[in-house]
Amino acid sequence: MPEHVKSVATNRKAVFEYFLYERFEAGLALKGSEIKSIRAGQISLAEAYVRVDDVRGAYLMEAHIAPYIQANRYNHDPKRARRLLLHKKEIRELWDAVRQKGVTIVPIRVYLKDGRAKLEIAIAKGKKLHDKREAIARRDAERESDRESRT
Repeated sequence: MPEHVKSVATNRKAVFEYFLYERFEAGLALKGSEIKSIRAGQISLAEAYVRVDDVRGAYLMEAHIAPYIQANRYNHDPKRARRLLLHKKEIRELWDAVRQKGVTIVPIRVYLKDGRAKLEIAIAKGKKLHDKREAIARRDAERESDRESRT
């Protein structure tokens, strides 16, 4: 990662739950108290997903950004829908992908790039139980081989 990029939050479960295909970088339309909370690391992508509407654009749903304590009564709703800043071509590509069966868009991570909050999203397809078990077995095998090579 370049120096001017600071990772704030990652959705580690997304990599385990989904096959990730194409990735996109999207800006986030935020309120003042939201960006302050993000800079403080007060964001969770655990239950978040992306909703795409062909006409209105793309939105980040169910992402929890904790209220900023110093904002007092000018605070934001922690789970409000946040607009994603993408090009029309990217929105159209996401819209076409989501219309396929079993395909969704998941947020991968939130990071600060040159002082602006960015969201990395990916077109994804859900893994079946046997795929998850295979990934766990592969990870365990790699861990064992690393352990043996060190000794």
